[in-house]
Amino acid sequence: MLGSVEAAGKREIEGSGHVLLPPFVESHIHLDTVLTAGEPAWNESGTLFEGIGLWQRRKQALTSEDVLGRAEQVLRMLMLQGVLFVRTQADISDPKLTALRALLALRERVKPYMYVQVIAFPQDGIRACPDNEQRLEEALQLGADGIGAIPHLEPTREEGVASLEICFRLAQKHGCFVHVFCDEVDDAHSTFLESVAHLAMRSGLRERVTAAHASASAYYGEAYFQKVQGMLARSGVNVVCCPLINSAMQGRFENYPKGRGITRIKELWKAGVNVSIAHDDIQTPFYPFGTGNMLQAAHLAAHLAHMTGREEVAELVRMITVRGAKTLQLEAYGIAVGHPANFIMLEGSDAMDLVRRQPVCRYVVSHGRVVAETQPAVSRLFVALGESEHS
Repeated sequence: MLGSVEAAGKREIEGSGHVLLPPFVESHIHLDTVLTAGEPAWNESGTLFEGIGLWQRRKQALTSEDVLGRAEQVLRMLMLQGVLFVRTQADISDPKLTALRALLALRERVKPYMYVQVIAFPQDGIRACPDNEQRLEEALQLGADGIGAIPHLEPTREEGVASLEICFRLAQKHGCFVHVFCDEVDDAHSTFLESVAHLAMRSGLRERVTAAHASASAYYGEAYFQKVQGMLARSGVNVVCCPLINSAMQGRFENYPKGRGITRIKELWKAGVNVSIAHDDIQTPFYPFGTGNMLQAAHLAAHLAHMTGREEVAELVRMITVRGAKTLQLEAYGIAVGHPANFIMLEGSDAMDLVRRQPVCRYVVSHGRVVAETQPAVSRLFVALGESEHS
């Protein structure tokens, strides 16, 4: 617990030249799909639809050991990067709920030093795959922290809205989180974001609701976007942007000028909407890259959202810390007297320096214990600029 201490500790860490932050928050990741890029084949088109097809094939071979091994490896990777709070999706389009059960077990295993929320995610839809409604119910009975929907992949708009109504009804019944994959398409006519905001207000779930991706909002006409933005602000719905994967995956079917499907981060933030930034995928059929460094996601968001002012960059760091914590509804998060001693230290001077260089965490502390440490790289230059070849 954080507070004043007079006695010397067993170990003292020199903090000069470092930035002290609360731990990073990964508010949207798929731990069940991590480290499967290239299995059974590479996503050569880079599209969401080829990724879904590849995952459909790969998940036929899922076992609990398979999911646990890969997910635990990535959690270790995230911890080294200063992430101690994670919201993961678990695909429940599987009668045995293999991935969900494995991630629920992993959640308990890492609880002493890492906090994980598990969201039951119906990758194949709810109306398009009717069995998924019962699986969502079963997932909540097994202990899932929340449930989701993917309305833009349902057969029609009407079916998409119906899938959201099912999701919100179950969430009201169980008092859980709602985390919707919303409008992850390059289509101005995909308007489920307004439905999510409306249902959040109608159900009273409000801040317990999150809309992830919201890519289509990049293509909305301004008058309509202003309406949706106002609904989001009034509803309390959180928005999660995934700049790494969406900038790579969106716009694949467009001619130039190509849209990149990044939700309107700056505009939503300035309107009072809680926006967080997430990594989303780490070496999956959907996205072949990823290191778990949250500052990489913030760095790309700075470019795509035109957020390069000093206060804007500081806000980007808040989007991977305190705003992510608000999305997960974390209690006692942050560096304050009486809070658990959870914090990270990174070499740098301020938020601008961190986003510019994206350093790995020097120290990661969970409940007062150093759980990860990275020695800084040492670089040496053996010539002086302007020095002759024979000097």
